[in-house]
Amino acid sequence: MIRLENISKQHGNHLLFIEASASLLKGEKAGLVGPNGAGKSSLFRMITGQDEPDEGQVAIDRGTTIGYFDQDVGEMSGHSAVTEVMNGAGPVSTVAEELKELEAAMADPDRADEMESIIERYGEVLHAFEELDGYALEARAREVLAGLSFSEEMMDGDVGKLSGGWKMRVALARILLMRPDAMLLDEPSNHLDLESLIWLEQFLKNYDGALLMTSHDREFMNRIVNKIVEIDGGSLTSYSGDYEFYAQQRELAEKQQQAQFERQQAMLAKEIKFIERFKARASHAAQVQSRVKKLDKIERVEPPRRRQSVQFDFPTAPRSGNDVVALKTVHKRYGSKIIYEGFDFAIRRKERWCVMGINGAGKSTLLKLVAGASEPDQGSVTIGASVKMGYFAQHAMETLDGDATIFQSLEHAFPQAGQGTLRTLAGCFGFSGDDVEKKCRVLSGGEKARLAMAIMLFDPPNFLVLDEPTNHLDMATKEMLIKALAQYEGTMLFVSHDRHFLAALSNRVLELTPEGVHSYNGGYTEYVARTGHEAPGLHS
Repeated sequence: MIRLENISKQHGNHLLFIEASASLLKGEKAGLVGPNGAGKSSLFRMITGQDEPDEGQVAIDRGTTIGYFDQDVGEMSGHSAVTEVMNGAGPVSTVAEELKELEAAMADPDRADEMESIIERYGEVLHAFEELDGYALEARAREVLAGLSFSEEMMDGDVGKLSGGWKMRVALARILLMRPDAMLLDEPSNHLDLESLIWLEQFLKNYDGALLMTSHDREFMNRIVNKIVEIDGGSLTSYSGDYEFYAQQRELAEKQQQAQFERQQAMLAKEIKFIERFKARASHAAQVQSRVKKLDKIERVEPPRRRQSVQFDFPTAPRSGNDVVALKTVHKRYGSKIIYEGFDFAIRRKERWCVMGINGAGKSTLLKLVAGASEPDQGSVTIGASVKMGYFAQHAMETLDGDATIFQSLEHAFPQAGQGTLRTLAGCFGFSGDDVEKKCRVLSGGEKARLAMAIMLFDPPNFLVLDEPTNHLDMATKEMLIKALAQYEGTMLFVSHDRHFLAALSNRVLELTPEGVHSYNGGYTEYVARTGHEAPGLHS
């Protein structure tokens, strides 16, 4: 279906691909993996024709339709979300748009004298809409948007008024509605809540076309892909199986290569020692020459390329009292929407609560109330003795000084820390080398999130309140964060859509549902086992 044949590609001095080959066959669902900057987005652009390889070719079977979703969604406004999604399906959306305009014209008393021609045109357009199966398409568009957690109101509202994250979902819905022969999805799991993520997982499992996708969510990738294409050092290597299988195979291959390298090094050292010892003796000249020739012919085994993996170790947080926070008969509403009515909740030392609930259930509101970023309308929120709180939410990124560099931001936060310590900290959160000289204003959302988190975790609080901390984090940084938080001695309250993060770190679950609040002893894994579903509102 799609074949990459001996492609080479260079950006400036950076070699992305060197005579690399891979293929995507009908029905294959492949995960594209590799470190940041390895060339994943370049590969997508070459397949879609937005970019060309310097050498080699990208061959696509004739008539193959390709849908490409990336993080750059472009300008969207002036249409409803439904229309914007249908726009991806070709001419039917234009017809739907005219139909709406004609319906508005028929209801406009100022156009009464044109009514005959308007009604005639309406009949023609309606016929065309029905011919194109427009009603079924609109129903499907609404079904996809509902799966991605859109309410009816949001579906019919102006798409231009939506936040960036919701516009991403509209762009994703457009590709899903298209149902092309091949889908290229660059980080489709970003910006989705858990319910939408699980819906998308099911949709992609049932999709019968070819799929090539990147994702920083290993659980999501594991459940969908049956093949991994790895970009490493300019080459493409394919593995049959899911992400877990690939990780095991890669580790095994690295161990074997390391053992082979060490064996060869030992043999070379022995041969060189012999040559050095006997090269001056005429009696051994033939043997020495023979061994020198042998060494020249040996193909050298390279040591495995070490993926840079950094560890972040928490300094010990000061101990808090046993009662960390208590909410008593809390009432909270936004306009006419009641979020909490007489809500009681208490957190004790060393508890790690993950908060589950559908969109609008009040997850972020709870975190804001606890962190003091919002006040209850009635009732009280009491923080316990010796509690030192760290609150991470998207607004944490807005407090960064745009004119300061990453390094200056860390220095300002920790004037007592040495340069080496701060550089190690920056490296743990994905800022190595010259990256630390970047000004905060040019950072992407993900980079800002990582910097805000580094500042919060270096001098650790004993109570962490985290709202979607893994958004934008790549797999390596996420793994580092999970390992670090697993060793953390303090108390946690968090919201996350990453099931690996939820399962690894929670020991309590608070479930917010329209029917009421439920709490579970035991972490996310026990919650799934007891309730039979992975998220509220999804019953299996």
